[in-house]
Amino acid sequence: MRGKRDNQGKMFFTIDVEARVRADHPLRSLKRMVDRHLHSLQERFETAYARTGRPSVPPERLLKALLLQALYSIRSEPEKMPGTDPDQRHNDRFAAPC
Repeated sequence: MRGKRDNQGKMFFTIDVEARVRADHPLRSLKRMVDRHLHSLQERFETAYARTGRPSVPPERLLKALLLQALYSIRSEPEKMPGTDPDQRHNDRFAAPC
């Protein structure tokens, strides 16, 4: 089942994420353009997902994440979330000079 966008960010953040990105940041205009193109694909997304079952992550969100990953040359999923890779945290403990 195709997931829907939820606006529960305020439940998880104590800051306004939109306020932290300046109004003239290039990603804002890119986001508007990408949103227009993804909106034109709504029917294709709907036909690709079953009507029943557990809701998935909305495909628009996944595609936007992949676009950001490409734009910022992020090589892997753990790099998107610094500090979540257990191996990296382990290695950081030994990186400090003795």
